[in-house]
Amino acid sequence: MTAMFPTGRFDLRRPCSSAKAGEAAAEFEKEQKRREAERRREEVARERDLKRREKVGESSRGAGQGRARDAKKAADLQAEAGTVEKSSRAEDGRWERERERLQAAVRWARD
Repeated sequence: MTAMFPTGRFDLRRPCSSAKAGEAAAEFEKEQKRREAERRREEVARERDLKRREKVGESSRGAGQGRARDAKKAADLQAEAGTVEKSSRAEDGRWERERERLQAAVRWARD
């Protein structure tokens, strides 16, 4: 093996000791394991993000169906409101006629 300069370049003129070679190999393996662990963490994070995005996509598709359901409910409520309004006008008309009848009876009683 060869030794390295402090700048990180190899000095091909000086041989490296086996102890330094062992240290370098151990350091290399340690760095390799660290990179592999980091790669696994990133992969897990990507899978988690993918699942989250799929879930959001499913819920947005469900929301589309929910909007259709809400539109149907709104239409049903609007139709019911029209029916209630119609019956309310009819009831108001009946009370108006009753009020007029009672006012006529009061006027007749006074005269």
